[in-house]
Amino acid sequence: MTIAPLFLSHGSPMTALEPGATGPFWQQLGTAIAATAQKPRAILALSAHSLTREPVLLAATQHHTVHDFSGFPDALYQLRYDAPGAPELAARVAELLRGAGLPVHSQAEGGLDHGIWTPLRFMWPAADMPVLPLAFPPDWSPARLFALGQALAPLTDEGVLVLGSGSITHNLRLVFANSRPPLDAPEIAECAAFRRWFAERAAAADWPALLDYRRQAPHAVLMHPTDEHLLPFFIAAGAGGTGRRLHQSLTYGCLGMDAYAFGESAAALG
Repeated sequence: MTIAPLFLSHGSPMTALEPGATGPFWQQLGTAIAATAQKPRAILALSAHSLTREPVLLAATQHHTVHDFSGFPDALYQLRYDAPGAPELAARVAELLRGAGLPVHSQAEGGLDHGIWTPLRFMWPAADMPVLPLAFPPDWSPARLFALGQALAPLTDEGVLVLGSGSITHNLRLVFANSRPPLDAPEIAECAAFRRWFAERAAAADWPALLDYRRQAPHAVLMHPTDEHLLPFFIAAGAGGTGRRLHQSLTYGCLGMDAYAFGESAAALG
């Protein structure tokens, strides 16, 4: 059975220690994937924190945990998720991307940023799932990244989970401008309108609107002053198709933790 591509909002680095409602969802999601499809043979991970000028595969045999943040409690830096790599998958991914006329590079280097290891620690805590990060260019348009996702679509029938990790809303100035709001602060109206629009357009597979979200979505620039945290959504969507919101929650009143699955297999995860 096809493994539905995913887009997960990973939130603040503190999500790893204070997961709120998202932690139990991630735990259930890992179980649901194995129950409804099959346990993936590998994960192709696309994170908003692994960005390059052209697509680059990190094809190491073993990954180390990258703590790509500063100023957080010591306990956060003690967390480890040193998963195996998937170098054998790199050749297949490169073949698909080059076949679509897209550039791609491969390096025998490793490392999982927090956008990858935070959700995976809850989904598969044993850290035994092979992971192949694919760093992508943040200056590619949503349409071009959607095309990149389309090139990756055959992987979903080959036992590979295409996992995009970012944030459905991401304006840290709203979080840190004055004093950080409480974790459970009420949602601001602009955030609610943006998240609702995205869920409705994804369910309708309204790709012209979604790919033009910065002009068409309500409060788009406020919710994403820069759009690198939303770009993994378009890659996962391209690999799957119609989007289904599996989870919705919020932190700090403006940082959405929504999760989406794409394609016909998404309904089974709902």
